[in-house]
Amino acid sequence: MSNSLVPRGWHWRYYYRSLVAALLTSSVITQGYAAQTAQAQTAGYCHFTDDAIAQKESLRLGAIKGNPDFDKRYKAIVKQHADVLRQCRSRTFPQDQAIWLRLYACDVRTGAIDEILDRIVNRGYNKVYVEVFSDGQVLLPASDNPTPWPPVVRTPGYERVDLLAQTIQKGHERGLRVDAWMFSMNFGYTYAQRMDRQGVLARNGRGQTSLSFVHDQSQVFIDPYNNQAKTDYYQLVQAVTKRRPDGMLFDYIRYPRGSGSDSVATKVKDLWIYSEASQQALYNRALNNQGRELIQRYVQDGSISTKDVESVKIRYPNEPTPMWQGRSPSEADSTSALNWQLWQLSVAHAAQGVLDFLSMATLPAQRAGIKAGAVFFPDGNQVVGQGGYDSRLQPWDHFAPTLEWHPMVYGVCGHTGCIENLVRRVVDRAPMNTKIIPALAGTWGKSVSNRPSLEKQMEAIRQRIPGISSVSHFAFSWQEPEFDRDRKFCRLQ
Repeated sequence: MSNSLVPRGWHWRYYYRSLVAALLTSSVITQGYAAQTAQAQTAGYCHFTDDAIAQKESLRLGAIKGNPDFDKRYKAIVKQHADVLRQCRSRTFPQDQAIWLRLYACDVRTGAIDEILDRIVNRGYNKVYVEVFSDGQVLLPASDNPTPWPPVVRTPGYERVDLLAQTIQKGHERGLRVDAWMFSMNFGYTYAQRMDRQGVLARNGRGQTSLSFVHDQSQVFIDPYNNQAKTDYYQLVQAVTKRRPDGMLFDYIRYPRGSGSDSVATKVKDLWIYSEASQQALYNRALNNQGRELIQRYVQDGSISTKDVESVKIRYPNEPTPMWQGRSPSEADSTSALNWQLWQLSVAHAAQGVLDFLSMATLPAQRAGIKAGAVFFPDGNQVVGQGGYDSRLQPWDHFAPTLEWHPMVYGVCGHTGCIENLVRRVVDRAPMNTKIIPALAGTWGKSVSNRPSLEKQMEAIRQRIPGISSVSHFAFSWQEPEFDRDRKFCRLQ
């Protein structure tokens, strides 16, 4: 067997070591080549180069025309770009970079979602927040829409087209995390036109709904204590959950904000607690009859008098003092003290409605193992003046730390200082380990509406506010205005 091809003794050990070394060297070369390829196809902020973008778009157009070779090559380059993006984001701040996206009826056209998502990947984004409920419309197919809202796509012949499910699937093919972005307490104009839902709308002490209160006359805020509102919204969240998005973001978790003096709540009649459900829930916070009657008089009249206090004591002589949730028996019973305590009770009641609605809304997502997040204004919970409150009453500092926090840091001051201050305000008030993902407004490469470019905003956050590793950009329509306009106003045949 001297002519055997199998080495013997130390010759075999030498051969084995040489083989392992060769394989390891080959692996390193391959990894190095992949890294060089990734760097060659992307520029700063993980933006793809013009050549890489043009090549992919050419293949997409060929695939749409039915060319099987182009289709195969297009799918291959989509996967390749997903890998390149993942590598780039792993070494680039921020590690997660998201974009807010609204879809339109014309996006059901062949290749439309592919084109939109390709443009998103081309700009280095690895997350997309798809708007699935806004302005009284839902991104659900007409054939499977269990909600009281009309679908975005209402053209005959497209009843079964599921844009949300398509976007999730095609987003995953590109390495994108796809979250569902939803309005919450703002149910939209179409909802307010339903005669069977008039009792659901939030009302202030002047009998107004948000339709007449907010300047655009299209926002319809609901009473968060109303069971019909909660049922309608819960069904919507369940329908969206069935599509298995990677996350769900809940926006408009607040009350409306008016203009001028109406942007501040300074008295009880400014609060949106005058719908029947909210009023009854407030009255039920009384712990005895004296307390309940004083709450009722305070809400109805805007204040209570010494005569009111004496009247309820005479009517219920067996009760030593009026009581309600949060009130201590040792507190003074002076009329001015009781008015202040009732004001604080009313504000807390309004804010608690927001928190309870958010807890209800996120429940289906959490049960399905889908990450939920809350979108808010960092200044929406502020005290204004002597005892006044921002009329939005957005108690974000009491949101659950298990949620992702998405503060909209849309400060406008001509530089990054006000934007940094808003982020820092949230970081300072957030419980430990809360995931904070600031939402920035603007465009790449230039200032818009007195806001610095996105690059400058992100760099300021990176340098001055450690711990932030994810941001989002509002919005896709700002970055692609002509493309967005064409999609929005096209006629679907």
